[in-house]
Amino acid sequence: MLGAMRATFLLLIAVATLASCERPGGCTGAYCGTLVFVSPGEPDILLPPVSQQVSTRDIGDQIFLKLADIGPSTNTIGDEDFQPQLAERWEWDGPTTLVFHVDPRARWHDGQPVTAADVAFTFDAYNDPAVASPFRNALRRVASVTARDSATAVVRFRERYPEMFFDAVYHMRILPAHLLRGVPRDQWKTAAFGRQPVGDGPYRFVSWHAGQSLELQADSTFFLGRPAIRRLIWRFTPNVPVAVTQLVAGEGDALEYLGTPDNVSRVRAAQQMTLYPYRGSSYGYLGFNLTVNGDTTQPHPIFGDRQVRRALTMAVDRARLLTSVFGDLAKVPPGPMSQLWWIWDPEIRQLPFDTVQAARVLASHGWRDSDHDGIRDRAGQRLSFHVLVPSTSGVRKQYARLLQEQFRTVGVQMEIDEVEPSVFQERAGAGRFDAALFGWTTDPSPSSGLVQLWSRSGFGGSNFLRYDNATYDQLVERATGGVLTREQARTTWRRAIETINDDAPAIFLFAPDGVAAIHSRVADVNVRPDSWWALVRTWRIPPDRLIDRDRVER
Repeated sequence: MLGAMRATFLLLIAVATLASCERPGGCTGAYCGTLVFVSPGEPDILLPPVSQQVSTRDIGDQIFLKLADIGPSTNTIGDEDFQPQLAERWEWDGPTTLVFHVDPRARWHDGQPVTAADVAFTFDAYNDPAVASPFRNALRRVASVTARDSATAVVRFRERYPEMFFDAVYHMRILPAHLLRGVPRDQWKTAAFGRQPVGDGPYRFVSWHAGQSLELQADSTFFLGRPAIRRLIWRFTPNVPVAVTQLVAGEGDALEYLGTPDNVSRVRAAQQMTLYPYRGSSYGYLGFNLTVNGDTTQPHPIFGDRQVRRALTMAVDRARLLTSVFGDLAKVPPGPMSQLWWIWDPEIRQLPFDTVQAARVLASHGWRDSDHDGIRDRAGQRLSFHVLVPSTSGVRKQYARLLQEQFRTVGVQMEIDEVEPSVFQERAGAGRFDAALFGWTTDPSPSSGLVQLWSRSGFGGSNFLRYDNATYDQLVERATGGVLTREQARTTWRRAIETINDDAPAIFLFAPDGVAAIHSRVADVNVRPDSWWALVRTWRIPPDRLIDRDRVER
């Protein structure tokens, strides 16, 4: 009798606990937290192959899984430290064949099993010209992906090279073939699926209110373990300062990148917030269009001259600019790279800051101030150019004004054209600019960024400057091919970057340190530098730290 009464009592406690978690305003148990991200950007679509936006990646990482994901070391050589996701294990079947075994527990959010056929379908989609995925080039060395059976996906490479495993898993979020097979590939960029996605990740899609917010909810049946935080909300803001204001006011819980010293100071003063520094994954530069503004068949009248570009680079005190804008929250990059890359090396050879030598080179190439107005000229042409700057980037607008002052001291006139981001992107892609202030967020591998932005193969893509150097391309081919060791690859990458630095197609200005802000009630926080929120499913909010919004559950 006592045993029966005790069992009934325990059952009532269990029911009461579950009810308190489910009842609006009564959430006190595990899995009851709500995390609000304040996001300066909004996804265009939540269909991974057709969007390169960072905000799409951040949210997509919660909805869609990869076969395996990069580990804490962010190693990209071989398969060391990669973590299983959809694939419970893998093995090599010869030097160019990789076999993945899909975890039999994996399910799509509609209950259908994830199979090797989904993996093969995904690879085909990423490589379909009709989809026009920005990640297609990153998969160029993968020859095929096939399904040996429902649980076994076979990846075959065209050749052996150091980053084979990275290429096989990092760029592709696996897609549900049964839901997307019937959608015409040339319509994926506007597909309804992208507004209401069905994934296989730790969080399910709930709702998306354009221009306002997006909500996800933990998948209680997630095969790798139910996420500890039950609800994720992204609140969209126009820019970082507004996002910081919302954090400080207690209206949000997390922001991945604070940027400026002022923003860091504001958040540090908010007692409810904790700062998390990490290696930055972006860099910024002033890029010179090497072709005529609007005509990519002709050399630019100023920037087509290598020696003039070198002189302009030497005229800029990059360390002083960095301190003015970032304080101690950034580094001057030793070339076109972020701090995330394993090839980062401050000792890489660069052009020095030397205004005397800069003036001497400009004069020797005929650029003199013949009419004494403070601006150099040659054959009736002033040494003057326009720079494109996105109107939404406070950092790049600051840099533009400071660069304008520094160039003026050596007799160079720079006019600033602030334009909307869409206009900036359109004009950069069409080559309709003299110079532009670019900012790039990189993935963990130097291969993709240094190929797409700086090699001839990037013409018509992200190589907006039309930089073309056969020696550089050969070095990149060697660094990314063959069976080089990590140190051999590092040495080759160094030579490639020094080749760019010597040619001076751009002035590499800043590589920011990453600083994220997250509400102090959140425990077990791990911010991964290549994908800030990739590990959110392992974070938790202890029951004794819950605040009001944590207790309001759907």
